[in-house]
Amino acid sequence: MQSCSGAAAVMGSLQQPVWVQGSAFPSKGFSHGVSQNQLKMISVGPLKSSKFEASLVTGRPPSSFSVAMPEAGGLQGSFSDSSLGNTDPEVQSIIGDEKERQFRNLSLIASENFTSRAVMEAVGSCLTNKYSEGLPGKRYYGGNVNIDKMEILCQERALKAFHLDGKKWGVNVQPLSGSPANFEVYTAILNPHDRIMGLDLPHGGHLSHGFMTPKRRVSGTSIYFESMPYRLDESTGLVDYDMLEKTAILFRPKLIIAGASAYPRDFDYPRMRKIADSVGAFLMADMAHISGLVAASVVADPFEYCDIVTTTTHKSLRGPRGGMIFFKKDPVLGVDLESAINNAVFPGLQGGPHNHTIAGLAVSLKLAQSPEFKTYQKQVVSNSRALADRLISLGYKLVSGGSDNHLVLVDLRPLGIDGARVEKILDMASITLNKNSVPGDKSALVPGGIRMGAPAMTTRGFSEKDFESAADFIHEGVQIALAAKKAAPGSKVQDFMKFVESPNFPLTHRVSELQGRVEALTTKFPLPGV
Repeated sequence: MQSCSGAAAVMGSLQQPVWVQGSAFPSKGFSHGVSQNQLKMISVGPLKSSKFEASLVTGRPPSSFSVAMPEAGGLQGSFSDSSLGNTDPEVQSIIGDEKERQFRNLSLIASENFTSRAVMEAVGSCLTNKYSEGLPGKRYYGGNVNIDKMEILCQERALKAFHLDGKKWGVNVQPLSGSPANFEVYTAILNPHDRIMGLDLPHGGHLSHGFMTPKRRVSGTSIYFESMPYRLDESTGLVDYDMLEKTAILFRPKLIIAGASAYPRDFDYPRMRKIADSVGAFLMADMAHISGLVAASVVADPFEYCDIVTTTTHKSLRGPRGGMIFFKKDPVLGVDLESAINNAVFPGLQGGPHNHTIAGLAVSLKLAQSPEFKTYQKQVVSNSRALADRLISLGYKLVSGGSDNHLVLVDLRPLGIDGARVEKILDMASITLNKNSVPGDKSALVPGGIRMGAPAMTTRGFSEKDFESAADFIHEGVQIALAAKKAAPGSKVQDFMKFVESPNFPLTHRVSELQGRVEALTTKFPLPGV
């Protein structure tokens, strides 16, 4: 393994073991000469007990345990339980290609991260086999003694990770992701056509906060509830709290949402609490992007001021793909939030929870309480600021002028290009980020900006100087995109895409040369978890 710079040493146990180029998934560890690929299980037939010391997930010996091993033969109707490579090499090949892509790419999508081997083992466990509708101790199926233990453990760790008093706060860990979690909150505390206010999508908000256009109610939230967005002050790139207050007094929402998917600054939770109280509204924070930063206390704490807090679990928190809803235990505006939210999750909008995901979440919440995790989140913020500062020095306009958290939002319009074209060229050069709306945009399909985040590459070990290099790579990609736009045969985005994908694209050598230098940097750093 090549040496890593800067923050690589920070990660320690947070990202071990890792995958580096040329390695493979472990296959050793099975005793008696039995390999993973050779192990078969048959549905019926005489069985005898045999011991083997290895994990079915990793091939490594966790502890000795007994399983029923079938004798040779068996009855018809049997099925093989072979490895993925034997069962479906086509799927295995695609997974392998994706692993290689992740290893080589400069991953800057703000909503992505690399989870740990421990989380992957839990998510790939036998817990996926169990059905468990309901809450611990109140299941609709039998056989849930261990599932109950796991969910209770996850709930306890969730409260500890976010420094919450279990007498004052509760949590539901069953939501399947962030958008379902948000809609479960709306179902719990709102009636159809009640009014909500969230940050407008073109100004950095999230679809699930009620986005709609003059012609279409895009989000399901805006279909079932009446939404009025609040926005940024376009001169500063910061939330316009004065306008939010004026609009709230006129609109009289029942719920105000503090949260975003592309806002590089902290929210003023005390001000939003004051506004919510002035109109008799619930205040909910959607901390999906920043939950890891909140757990590490490196950004403002929404729990001090909000009635409800939702989050995904796979972004800065480095967990599996799931969601959580935190709620005050005391009634708020006459509503028992605990009962209302739990009932909205099940039976209101979900069936059986994904127990393997809850187990992976429990693992990530344990890691989130470690000193290494706090050091990691500090590095995320430091790396994000280094990226922002370098881009500013290169002449780029950043929404709000910088970053207080994990992401940077660049306005490309002063350069005469859009996010869609830049995203395409950078993707060809092994740099993954996403086109994103910026304040003043007229089209969500051809937005004027790009969004990038620091969590994923910080997990792999990037330091500030590596993010400065990333900014230089992005700048070079933007220059190629500008040249490609000028040379393209038509003015439409579709014309640009066909042009750069054609075998005769005249700037291929520049893209390839940039890609080579990008991958020379990224492949110095290990890929955790796989």
